[in-house]
Amino acid sequence: MKIVVLEGSPNKNGSSNMLANEFIRGAQEAGHTVQVINAAHSDIHPCTGCIHCGYEGPCVQKDDVEQFRREILDADMLMFVTPLYYYGMSAQLKTLIDRFCAFNSSIQRKHMKSAMLAAAWNSDDWTFEALEAHYQTLVRYLNLRDMGAVWGRGCGSPSMTKHSRHPQQAYELGRNLK
Repeated sequence: MKIVVLEGSPNKNGSSNMLANEFIRGAQEAGHTVQVINAAHSDIHPCTGCIHCGYEGPCVQKDDVEQFRREILDADMLMFVTPLYYYGMSAQLKTLIDRFCAFNSSIQRKHMKSAMLAAAWNSDDWTFEALEAHYQTLVRYLNLRDMGAVWGRGCGSPSMTKHSRHPQQAYELGRNLK
């Protein structure tokens, strides 16, 4: 299976990317091919809503998304990775997802698999409610098959994350994919 990991953290060495690295390790050990798209450090402009794409591209904006479009549409699975700074996915990941507007139909027809990795300092039960709802809405709208998630409560720093159960959960999510 070809997996595209969509990383949305501006902190390259942060907790969410640590979880992504463990997922990738597990997925590769299971024989899957993994490609990373670093949304936080790419040239991605926000969707303008002009609908010039007709919802099936190409987009009029000339940035990294056209290359990412090909990579995403060539994949069997999307892994969404984000820190939780303010009760939703990072702006960087959301900007990329908003640009799916130019190829929604193609994603929907693929019936791709998906999963979510997220990390947050806050460990309250309600911390991820809005992000979970948003992710489930994406799964439904894009016709994805949810393979699971790791909600890294209490992962406010890489040292906190490293000593939590969440890296092992991310590894096992990747390792157990079929």
